[in-house]
Amino acid sequence: MSARSFLDTNIFIYSVDRIDSRKAKIALRIIKEQAAAASGVISFQVVQEFFNVAFKRFPQKMTVEDCRSYLDAVFRPFLRVHSAIPLYEDALRIRGRYQLSWYDSLIVAAAIEGSCTVLYSEDLQHGAKYGDVRVLNPFRAA
Repeated sequence: MSARSFLDTNIFIYSVDRIDSRKAKIALRIIKEQAAAASGVISFQVVQEFFNVAFKRFPQKMTVEDCRSYLDAVFRPFLRVHSAIPLYEDALRIRGRYQLSWYDSLIVAAAIEGSCTVLYSEDLQHGAKYGDVRVLNPFRAA
């Protein structure tokens, strides 16, 4: 099995929203590669954040049926980290140690729990390391 990678919410948002075609192309490539390798990981939080944006902020808002289809076709194979007290405890430790926002702390804790070595996100500092997890911003200019 390939090394696991955590995909933050923005990867999925850019893949659907497509306002920025460069970011959409990158996001779609990451999703396809991680799906093909069965190495992508997301948490319950990614699903919640995505649906919140999909219902409220997309120019073409998604319907409940659209979201149900997306949940089954896209999210289901990646969803490996669920809400649990130990995850919250880990996120609290991460917040205290690294001074991240609560939601970023949850994402980092989920990436660690999912045994990921890479966390794809544009919300955290590119190259930062949290334990064995390294942040990669796939959208930053080369």
